[in-house]
Amino acid sequence: MLSSERIVQALEHEGVTHVVGVPDNGSRALFERLWAHPHIEVILTSREGEAFGLASGLYLGGATPLVLIQNTGFFEAGDAFRGTAYNMGLPLVMLVGYRGYKTMEPGAPRVDTAATFFEPTLNAWQIPYTAMHEDGDIEQIPAAFSKARETSLPTAVLIVPETV
Repeated sequence: MLSSERIVQALEHEGVTHVVGVPDNGSRALFERLWAHPHIEVILTSREGEAFGLASGLYLGGATPLVLIQNTGFFEAGDAFRGTAYNMGLPLVMLVGYRGYKTMEPGAPRVDTAATFFEPTLNAWQIPYTAMHEDGDIEQIPAAFSKARETSLPTAVLIVPETV
């Protein structure tokens, strides 16, 4: 199980100043913990594409933003992501909930195709990513910040399971 408390501690350690995104059922506990945080400002957007524009602007203004969305929202944000964070070469880190992950298990009913398209899309767009399954994987957050700085490109950490 992933702990929202441990995730927020990792974000604090990386100096995250803002979390920009759209809450969903899977990220609810994480957003609730962030809303209560005294130093990390949460900015909600109505669409995920807005999150990348806002986070890009915050980064250019000297902040350390993080984008927090679900994989279906990443699909919605494609052009905004490409046109801002990716084309501008910004080292943004995104935490992305992995909706539908369990439907890919052998024998599971395939009622949601979001998971089926998610990693192939990240690979096609050459976005480095890792997946957190439990608290022992939290070190992937600082590794993603390092990778983003090293490549000057956005990097993703996938949140599996969706609920933290």
